[in-house]
Amino acid sequence: MPELPEVETVRRGLQPTMGGARIAGVETRRPDLRFPLPERMADALTGQRIAALGRRAKYLLAEFEGGTVLAMHLGMSGSFRIEDRRSAATTPGAFHHARSKAAAHDHVVFHLDCADGGKREVVYNDPRRFGFMFLTSRAALGENPYLKDLGLEPTGNALSGTALAGLLAGRKAPLKAALLDQRAIAGLGNIYVCEALWRARLSPKRAAGTLVRKSGAPTERCDHLADAIRAVIADAIAAGGSSLRDYMHADGTLGYFQHSFAAYDREGEPCRHESCGGTIRRIVQSGRSTFYCPACQK
Repeated sequence: MPELPEVETVRRGLQPTMGGARIAGVETRRPDLRFPLPERMADALTGQRIAALGRRAKYLLAEFEGGTVLAMHLGMSGSFRIEDRRSAATTPGAFHHARSKAAAHDHVVFHLDCADGGKREVVYNDPRRFGFMFLTSRAALGENPYLKDLGLEPTGNALSGTALAGLLAGRKAPLKAALLDQRAIAGLGNIYVCEALWRARLSPKRAAGTLVRKSGAPTERCDHLADAIRAVIADAIAAGGSSLRDYMHADGTLGYFQHSFAAYDREGEPCRHESCGGTIRRIVQSGRSTFYCPACQK
């Protein structure tokens, strides 16, 4: 499943086309994805202008001038592509994996009158149909059942050592499980938890509460972990995310952060920490693969 950096990369790829565009029409080629599509979605959106294209955790949020918000989740294999009939090069980029273009998987098409005067289509393609979309309003966004319990964004300065200590205090769950709790940190997934824990030299099996002092203040390790989470997310966004299986960006290109993985999917390889000498190991926690170095991650 695409993680926060991939979703942010998709948002940035769609922004030049969707930002300020007016919806000329919407095709819904099936009634549902993971869940039923919003009733009369085409009627609700046609004629409206997109004021902003935002993101909350792994949700893309198209905010319209009238106050309506279309939330979109990519699920496992969902992707958007931009089509411009004036140009043959509609999906620029070097492909490392085949991109699904089968009409059977093009489930939603947004016809746009763009801010630059052009007419383009944004096509949502999803072979596995685990993605979904729903309509809400800007006023009700914070109370939406999908969004209201989401935790801190792992970007910017909100995720400090002090904030992280407040989320981990008293928790006996393994550190990795605590970090994957979307009610604590929103949008942080398996890949980047592994990478952040490696950077902070913390074991994924450590009890989460051990990073917090009895007073509730963060330990030095907690401060380092908060820094590592923000850094790994920032680095991944800068690199365009990670390309795993059939994930692609809005313009058809792939992310390249996977070439910088230090722990994830590197089982049996030497640890990249200088003078460590350890080997990356794979274990399973709550049904998910965890990659870490038992020699230096304590």
